[in-house]
Amino acid sequence: MIFVIAYAVACVAFVPGSLLTPGAGAVFGPVVGSVCASLGSTAGASLAFLVGRFVARDAVARRIAGNPRFRAVDDAIAREGWKIVLLLRLSPLFPFVFLNYALGLTRVRFRDYVVASWIGMMPGTVLYVYLGSVLGEAFLRGDATRPARTTAE
Repeated sequence: MIFVIAYAVACVAFVPGSLLTPGAGAVFGPVVGSVCASLGSTAGASLAFLVGRFVARDAVARRIAGNPRFRAVDDAIAREGWKIVLLLRLSPLFPFVFLNYALGLTRVRFRDYVVASWIGMMPGTVLYVYLGSVLGEAFLRGDATRPARTTAE
């Protein structure tokens, strides 16, 4: 529970999830680590979304009021919010922390945002947790600094 809360707070504080997620795998293993990282990242993304929506929206909206691109994106997200959030979450090209706040500035419904974010972040979460668990296990066995042997040796 402490890890989940720390992860959520880290998301709001702009700490990249790519640092915490492998740590969950190294500490908790692939299954429990995936659950903890998923809960923490979804909670943190949701908190950052709410901060973006209720704390920063008016200030940012004034600055981008004349930007036709943002208006077009906001209109698309208002119509097909969960689909766009899901696709954005599946893409590694968009930074996790930035997206949390940026999507809070759009008209996507909170429920759609949370569900689509959770589903869309799951594949990356499982991958990073698994990599962290493998590296953590290798470190504990002492294999982390020893080069792997190949069949040619």
